[in-house]
Amino acid sequence: MQAAAIMARMPVPGQVKTRLVPPLTPFAAARLYAGFLQDSIDRLARIDGIRPFVAYTPSGAGEFFSGIVPPEFSTVPQTNGDLGERLAAVSETLFSRGATAAVLCDSDSPTLPGRYIREAFQRLDEADVVIGPCNDGGYYLIGMRRHIPRLFAGIPWSSARVTQRTIEAAERLDLGVSLLEPWHDVDTGADLDRLCHEVRAAAPGDETFARHTRRALAELGLLM
Repeated sequence: MQAAAIMARMPVPGQVKTRLVPPLTPFAAARLYAGFLQDSIDRLARIDGIRPFVAYTPSGAGEFFSGIVPPEFSTVPQTNGDLGERLAAVSETLFSRGATAAVLCDSDSPTLPGRYIREAFQRLDEADVVIGPCNDGGYYLIGMRRHIPRLFAGIPWSSARVTQRTIEAAERLDLGVSLLEPWHDVDTGADLDRLCHEVRAAAPGDETFARHTRRALAELGLLM
């Protein structure tokens, strides 16, 4: 079984996309993140041959997430701890449920093409670890062929060194790493400006391109 999980937060004002406040209000940032989240779910739903999951936080948000995912999705709560501890725990859950390859995706890259996730699984036919790097030094996905908790230990999360330190951790564990093409997530005001430009430039009528994010941006008056 090939398993893919979205690392997701419940879109509560003041608890998501806080680096976008300002220029956005906490409510607007949460509304926008809700669009990111739904586009991330739609992207996984369009990929054949995988078992899709949403790994959510906080732990009490299970009912919310069960209400927004398609029936073929499974939901699992994230554990407490830093991002590395939570990624490791989700990885362990997927492999304990029979995964032979697992890809963990962020929920901050609403325009990421689905082919990047498909390619990640293809790369795992040969590589031990696959990483989709972000332009800011983080990553938008990480995939592996087995549970490797040490891959997530000692990483300076929310820094420009996340991808490089993860590669170094894999090398210390004698793991082969394959890097996908870089993409971008949305964390800052500059990222938001780029996202608005990207959405405005998208082909008219393309309903598969970040449609929930597009709707949120329009509601917030950011596409004028």
